[in-house]
Amino acid sequence: MLFLGRGRGKIGLFLTSAALVVLLDQLSKSWIRENPASMELLPGFINFLYSQNPGAVFGLPVNPTFLIITTIAILTIIIFLLLRYLSLCTTLTVISAGLIFGGAIGNLIDRLRFSGFVTDFIDIHLKNLFHWYTFNLADAAITVGVFILIYSLHRTGLFRKVYGHTGKIKN
Repeated sequence: MLFLGRGRGKIGLFLTSAALVVLLDQLSKSWIRENPASMELLPGFINFLYSQNPGAVFGLPVNPTFLIITTIAILTIIIFLLLRYLSLCTTLTVISAGLIFGGAIGNLIDRLRFSGFVTDFIDIHLKNLFHWYTFNLADAAITVGVFILIYSLHRTGLFRKVYGHTGKIKN
């Protein structure tokens, strides 16, 4: 069986990471929907500001049905790759997959519950000099998960194998 033996701990770590992200994401979004007034956490840097995002990453306009189908496809690919290459996965790789998966599920739950929009509320800016797009914990988990995945793959030497020591693509 696939889940027996040494892979059981990795599957548990993946599921725990994903579940923790979904739980924290949904709790934080629920809280901000109940308390929508703007709140300054670090003056001139971080605010909590309730926002409904019907778009994709960075608020880009996209058909909600397309986003839901794309999210489900990506989640399916993550699960397939994780299960297919479980024996090769490091702890960092498993955690990164859990963060990405949990973040995608958190935003998918919003899209299904709220007619295609996602609740965003973390507003980062540097006084009036710089302003980033409003995001949520699911978005943060996906971003951190991607960076951890890149780092994990770098540590395994995968990039050296693909690009060689010269930095050029092998034929």
